[in-house]
Amino acid sequence: MDLQTLDSRILSVAEDCVAGFHRRPFAAVASASGVEESVVLERLKALLEQGRVRRVRQTLLSTSLAEGALVAWKLPEDALHPAFDWLSANDPFTGHIVIRRADPPTAPGADYRLWTTLKVPTGGGSVQEHCRMLARCTGAENWVVMPVVGMFTLGVGHTRRARLQPGDRMPEPPRMQVPQRPQLSEEDWRVLLSLKESLQPHEFVSCPWEARAAAIGMDAERYCRVAESLDERGVIGRFAAFLDHRGAANKHAGTGYAALFHWAVPPGMEERAGAAIGSHICMTHCYWRSGAEEVFGGAQIMGVAHAASREMLDAHKAAMDAYLAEQGIPLLHTVAFRSERAEIRPSEISPVVYAEWRKLHA
Repeated sequence: MDLQTLDSRILSVAEDCVAGFHRRPFAAVASASGVEESVVLERLKALLEQGRVRRVRQTLLSTSLAEGALVAWKLPEDALHPAFDWLSANDPFTGHIVIRRADPPTAPGADYRLWTTLKVPTGGGSVQEHCRMLARCTGAENWVVMPVVGMFTLGVGHTRRARLQPGDRMPEPPRMQVPQRPQLSEEDWRVLLSLKESLQPHEFVSCPWEARAAAIGMDAERYCRVAESLDERGVIGRFAAFLDHRGAANKHAGTGYAALFHWAVPPGMEERAGAAIGSHICMTHCYWRSGAEEVFGGAQIMGVAHAASREMLDAHKAAMDAYLAEQGIPLLHTVAFRSERAEIRPSEISPVVYAEWRKLHA
């Protein structure tokens, strides 16, 4: 097969289909994609070096490891991009940073144009406290903190979503997951903080964890057993390759347009609505969030979708709205916050790093 077909076959699995911890993660990609492990290693390394893949890493379920929230920021228009740049350069605990524009422009909360995700490591204080520090540094006039009540969908998978049709859904609706905070030992944290770092090209080997274990002075077998225990306790996400979907080389992956959608439904219907929306394969993220009542029209269900065109994005949204109606769930309010500029990266979750950061910015 040609390289583009081969890469698409690998990425369709490698983006978000390898759940949990695997001692040989590239072998897991190989098994699910039907491509030999040596070829998976060769192609993912090449895509990383070309810049089409921006990172390959073991993800963690950070909602179980740190207090976090989606945060919407209100700033003067001329301060939006400077604030974006400051957060990108100075706050490792802010993950996604996106400038968005409300559609329609008269929607509740349309003047909140900067959106971020934030994680505050264990023992570091509250999200509101962290936001107050960021507001002083960026000139934000106000902010809204929207923590997760329940999670329905989290998995990027641009490549396998590229050929979706509006209304395409999973065979069964997702079950809502509620964030939990397990007690972690010092050894657990040593392994977690080692696991989460992006793989470097020289680490594209069958078992990259052997070198990671050696780097922290741990036996490889013990390292893997701790990682497997963490997986059982629900703090390990997936082994994943992340596309640089801003690049022209990835336009074929259907990632050119993105939006954060809000839905408000009658109280008591949030879990049903979240499962209905989250069952649509176009959604890369879907959450029930609190905190948006006053500013954002009472929205509770929030999620992100990507598509190759604005028209296809709108068609996906129309199909989801129609499905809510079909399920007997009234739609009280909805809006699209369309992405204009974005930086997507993992949030730092180390309590040690956070303590040092606070000394500089508190």
